[in-house]
Amino acid sequence: MKQTVLAAAMVMVATSALAQSAAEKSGVNSLVGVPPKAEDFVMEAATSDMFEIESSKLAVERADAATKTFAQQMIQDHQKTATELKQLVDSGKVKIALPTAMTEAQREMLDKLKGLQGEDFTDQYHSDQVDAHEDAVDLFKRYGEEGDNADLKAWAAKTAPALEHHLQMAKDLDK
Repeated sequence: MKQTVLAAAMVMVATSALAQSAAEKSGVNSLVGVPPKAEDFVMEAATSDMFEIESSKLAVERADAATKTFAQQMIQDHQKTATELKQLVDSGKVKIALPTAMTEAQREMLDKLKGLQGEDFTDQYHSDQVDAHEDAVDLFKRYGEEGDNADLKAWAAKTAPALEHHLQMAKDLDK
């Protein structure tokens, strides 16, 4: 009997954790303004940095001069935020493991970029940057306002204005 109750409790906990992540992943939390859980925030922030860095490295190789300048800034800034997040985790202030790879959707976007050249590449990179930074601004603002880890919340609030600037730069490039 105790084993059955324990198993049922474990399923309920696992299901509720998955539901929270699914709500964040699906965008439902964003639509209703619910802050992500710390685990979701760390995962999304870290994988977003990975995508920004890798896609921007491609842009430095393949794009026009204005896009290359933007891409170099993205590499520099997102390496900085990735380092800051890692320091929060390494310090013990955030007890969440950092992801080691991008999400499947991000890998697919990167693979698509790898298959493009010239104007097709540049147009797709610009579009991806606008989309990625819209998501990042939303994520960081929601967590910075109501996050459940004080250190992460402060970092998100401090970082959000730079991401808003990146979004405006990406929109200006995409015109």
